[in-house]
Amino acid sequence: MKDYVKVGNLQVASVLFEFVNMKALPGTGLSNEKFWQGFEALIEELAPKNKALINRRAEIQTKLNNWYKDHQNNFDFEKYIAFLQQIGYLETEVEDYEITTENADDEIVLQAGPQLVVPVNNARYAINAANARWGSLYDALYGTDAISDEDGAKKEGKYNPVRGGKVIAFGKQFLDEVIPLKNTSHKEVTQYSIIGGKLTVTLSNGKTDYLLDDNKLVGYHGKIESPETLLFQNNGLHFEIKIDPTHPIGASDRAGVKDIIMESALTTIMDFEDSVAAVDAEDKVEVYSNWLGLIKGDLTASLQKGGKTITRTLHPDRSYNSLSGDAITLPGRSLLFVRNVGHLMTNNAVLYQEGQEIPEGIMDGVITGLISKHDLLGTGQYKNSNKGSVYIVKPKMHGSEEVAFANQLFDRIEDLLELKRNTLKIGVMDEERRTSLNLKNCIYQVKERLVFINTGFLDRTGDEMHTSMEAGAMIRKNDMKSSTWLEAYELSNVVVGVGAGLPGRAQIGKGMWAMPDLMADMLKQKVGHLKAGANTAWVPSPTAATLHALHYHQIDVKDVQQKFTNAREGLRDSILTFPVAKNPTWSEEEIQQELDNNAQGILGYVVRWVEQGVGCSKVLDINNVGLMEDRATLRISSQHMTNWLHHGICTKEQLLDTLKRMAKVVDEQNVGDSSYRSMATDYDNSVAFQAACELVFEGRNQPSGYTEPILHRRRIEAKAKQRIEANK
Repeated sequence: MKDYVKVGNLQVASVLFEFVNMKALPGTGLSNEKFWQGFEALIEELAPKNKALINRRAEIQTKLNNWYKDHQNNFDFEKYIAFLQQIGYLETEVEDYEITTENADDEIVLQAGPQLVVPVNNARYAINAANARWGSLYDALYGTDAISDEDGAKKEGKYNPVRGGKVIAFGKQFLDEVIPLKNTSHKEVTQYSIIGGKLTVTLSNGKTDYLLDDNKLVGYHGKIESPETLLFQNNGLHFEIKIDPTHPIGASDRAGVKDIIMESALTTIMDFEDSVAAVDAEDKVEVYSNWLGLIKGDLTASLQKGGKTITRTLHPDRSYNSLSGDAITLPGRSLLFVRNVGHLMTNNAVLYQEGQEIPEGIMDGVITGLISKHDLLGTGQYKNSNKGSVYIVKPKMHGSEEVAFANQLFDRIEDLLELKRNTLKIGVMDEERRTSLNLKNCIYQVKERLVFINTGFLDRTGDEMHTSMEAGAMIRKNDMKSSTWLEAYELSNVVVGVGAGLPGRAQIGKGMWAMPDLMADMLKQKVGHLKAGANTAWVPSPTAATLHALHYHQIDVKDVQQKFTNAREGLRDSILTFPVAKNPTWSEEEIQQELDNNAQGILGYVVRWVEQGVGCSKVLDINNVGLMEDRATLRISSQHMTNWLHHGICTKEQLLDTLKRMAKVVDEQNVGDSSYRSMATDYDNSVAFQAACELVFEGRNQPSGYTEPILHRRRIEAKAKQRIEANK
């Protein structure tokens, strides 16, 4: 096999073998021989266990399906609980405990703030996300609908002073809320100075005023009597007031304030999973290369803007003078997590035992861990973790048995890479029903390395529907958001996390705001994540991170979390409440509307994934609203259509007709994309269209309702087809 290199009993794709040996290993203190020998031993030990866990999922699902069929007309909740306990779906709960994670960075244990998730294969997005630790509030407000365009405030021309005035007024209101003056408003300030270690402001009437809380001023740039930058801290988050009366914006402000710079995305998840289309060795090397560039600090990305080539690089740290004259240094970049793939998929980048593909999650753990060792040794330009930790988010695990396996995998990786135990920290995504119900046990299995739990509506709903596929026809997708099980799941996640001692040791996170163009709505609604006890929540862009940071100044999450106790009465039973429509009375129009919405969403995402290898992008929905979509969106939509077909809410012919009509809609929405391949011109030979059909019509047979097996196979097919066409 000319594209593979034989290493011991492994066959390693040559492109991966070269990357590891020539780029990832040098500087880590590990020899090529020792690394590959250790990797082989790790695979031989853990790959069979990985496979057994996947088989266990299938066995449980078969038992669930049979039970639902047998009890369609005589459902008894107590018997259902006993059945779930009997098959090991509901675990015996462990005694109370608290996690003991050590050496987690301040962004995790002390600060609360936004979290970005970005596809790591896009270098420009990855750099922008890493640099989103700091963002301009004025730019975020001016460039989005967070500021209304009423009363002559539209974004027109190079700069609209009316709109700019609204931005400045918003900024002054923010300052009044978080660093209030004793007697008046920041609107009246004409000069900021530091006198006697305190902020002293001159007002428009010539009088002076001071901060209500002097401790919130922590540093500055420039001359102390007329600083250029003032650094403040509130609820653990920093922000700067930038002063320059000669600047066009500063000249229009009484105090010469030209901007407010927010500490924004404290952490960023560099994603190898749901937002990335990586299906073979070449794709995996691309994502590993970008992770290496981020860790070593030398990743760059060039783009054309205004007729010029701009090269993006990672930002350095930020320096200030303290009030006592000492130097202050703050991170210039987000603390980076890396999200590996889950336990399900295998990849042909490495083969073992007569040509078997290795589990992709094992490969991700080993190679991202190897790359991250450069950060621990300080071989790069910047430090990611100041505490000597590596942060790996592990998705799509089912129950504590699978979390325990991830812990064993991390142990073996640490041994292979010669790292201290628990150097590799884990983020556990609570997005599968079996994990939600046994979350306390799951956390217990990684209590010495846990830094993160979170909830995710889309994947969790997809698993809810697949798990209970035989129980009946599911309620409409939008109704899921107010369903009994979902509200109990979101609450249980926080209650269990607080009870396990996560506050002050680990993050409790909430899901994505998926509408990057609707920032006014985000400002109104996403504060709910903080009120629900989350000290981080996902945002789709650096701009959204800057605006979401405002919420963490409004609410101190530490105080909110103290209100949650370990009282979980009734939550388990509520989580187990099926989202099944009892005697549905939907009209034909309502049914078709639901099908249209699902089909358009599936096709709009799949066509980019399969034909272009784009795993995450802003996709227009049926109402032409841009939504940030990844595989989780696809899972919920395809499983919903599968369920309705299975229970006779619609017919196969109706679904196929719907998919064909929506393919035309998606084609029209993408008419401006020169690399786009039309689906409707040839349904039978469109790999993307056939992939979408397969996701729906074969949805009951997909493991846990996951879309990856079909997407990966169809993407490989599309790539092969494109190579043949290119060589003609």
